[in-house]
Amino acid sequence: MGLARILVDGYSLLHAWDELAPGKARYSAVAREELITRLTHYHDACGTRITVVFDGASGEQGASPFGSTPEMEIIYSRPGQTADQLIERVAHRLSSYGEVLVVTDDHAERDTVASGGGMYSSCRGFIQMVGNALAELEREVKNLNRREKTKFQRSS
Repeated sequence: MGLARILVDGYSLLHAWDELAPGKARYSAVAREELITRLTHYHDACGTRITVVFDGASGEQGASPFGSTPEMEIIYSRPGQTADQLIERVAHRLSSYGEVLVVTDDHAERDTVASGGGMYSSCRGFIQMVGNALAELEREVKNLNRREKTKFQRSS
């Protein structure tokens, strides 16, 4: 079985990814939007479905201009529930469909996921993975454009 889904602890990843929304608060809507945009690009590069889970569903934190899709799901925990709890539950439920990768810097959450047979990545490791995948996609697009330009020039 292949990788079924990537589960991201949204605020954990935002705190580790300094390059996103520089000068903005890590809990701001701008920072969340930039994270979701970057992860959407990553999905386009790798094809693996992604679920981003943020703590808190009340007030501005619960509002998101991005609607969930089957490829990119955005979830906010309910009052009295944490993103960690949701991620652990979803990781367990999805395990029968294939490998699940949980992205977090929370050691307790990592231990819980690993004890259930799931995989995890540190936020820094995942950021590097995203950067590599996006760079590779950019190279592929440049090569494709170059080949198409050559074909077009030959046919003219």
